[in-house]
Amino acid sequence: MPNIMRVLICSINFSPELTGVGKYSSEMVEWLLEQGHDVRVVTGPPHYPQWQVHEGYSAWKFSRERRTTTMTTAGELEVNRCPVWVPRVPRAWNRVLHLLSFSLSSWPAMLKNVFWKPHVVLLVAPTLFCSPQALCVARLSGAVAWLHVQDFELDAAFQLKDFSSNLLRRCIEGVERVLMRSFDHASAISEKMVQRLVAKGVDESRCVLFPNWVDTSVIYPLQPPVSLRVELGIADDSIVALYSGSLGKKQGMELLLDVSQRMAARPEVQFVFCVDGPSREQFAQVAKGSGNAIVLPLQTMSRLNELLNIADIHLLPQRACAADLVMPSKLTGMMASGKPVLATAEPGTQIAELLSQRGLVVPPGSPEAFVSGLIHLAESPELRKQLGRKAREYATTHMDRNYVLGRFELAMRDASGQCSGETRREPVVLYAGEIAHEEPVFVAEEANTAE
Repeated sequence: MPNIMRVLICSINFSPELTGVGKYSSEMVEWLLEQGHDVRVVTGPPHYPQWQVHEGYSAWKFSRERRTTTMTTAGELEVNRCPVWVPRVPRAWNRVLHLLSFSLSSWPAMLKNVFWKPHVVLLVAPTLFCSPQALCVARLSGAVAWLHVQDFELDAAFQLKDFSSNLLRRCIEGVERVLMRSFDHASAISEKMVQRLVAKGVDESRCVLFPNWVDTSVIYPLQPPVSLRVELGIADDSIVALYSGSLGKKQGMELLLDVSQRMAARPEVQFVFCVDGPSREQFAQVAKGSGNAIVLPLQTMSRLNELLNIADIHLLPQRACAADLVMPSKLTGMMASGKPVLATAEPGTQIAELLSQRGLVVPPGSPEAFVSGLIHLAESPELRKQLGRKAREYATTHMDRNYVLGRFELAMRDASGQCSGETRREPVVLYAGEIAHEEPVFVAEEANTAE
């Protein structure tokens, strides 16, 4: 196959993790393999979002997995897993030590690929601590050094008050700017995050919008009755408010617990929380105490579409201080399912702009506003259909797996000189004008009392 690329990817999270960065890194690799490219991955043992190493893997051993296929259109995959210290509760300095442990252990696995001569060395952040080895391998092998930011981990840590020293922040930001500017190209998953890359000193001409995606042929609206909803014993006339994902500090999950308790007098609204993380048991105990919540473990990919389709309303809480530092990875599936999203975000943030005309946005940290928005959606079936339809349309147009990854592949081909005369196109260095900025259909105002 002509123009096959050799791509070396360094990502602390990878398959078989079901959520977050690991999910998207895995799906990107699968897609590149389907196009015939050869891929090597340097990663850690799967541990997210439980913050426990999965059964069958070791936190303290190096291992290598190799998959070779006889399909003429598929490339070869090698996965190198490096030791990682996994804290039971990821907070502040122990999270930094977690990232540093992978940075140190991944050096040998990265360096051995110098003689493989990759065309592209792609570092997925977090963790930016792996920048030195990614840059070193790229320079020694003549590859393109590419930084892809899924999460501004350091910025979020300071915004969430994990660290408070101004001197420490200035020092970290200085090192971060030097590292980021050293990459040949940098990408991020939202317009606002790309703009933050530019603000950190990355040349605008080297920035690429590489948003998260969804396979819209796998996640799509189902006609009722949905089998999982029947299994859970949810009545046909119930309004299901669903949250599915990790229990992290950035999500502000205490808001959902508060809201479910405030909505106890509205039996027609059924909360379903499909969650995992270090605080899952504590969360489940509080949630079940409200009497209107069902708590489930994370579902496998084979049941994800069923899970998303039990919802009448998707819930997306997010702390205000984390806005535009991260873009919730779960949002793509929510929109592809054709159901409206109720999110917390300030006006002008990426989430607010993305959900304009496709969901409802309320102020962060206000249970009263969230309850008001939830009741408004619960009582407005036609509005739910309208918002859900527009969300699905946007997902199929702008978030589809083949569309997003195809554009990114062209950008990598162009950067690495692997485009033939027939396939070469203009570089995909786009991040402006991707999202239609419309006025929201409804933004719930903070109320003094909640129903």
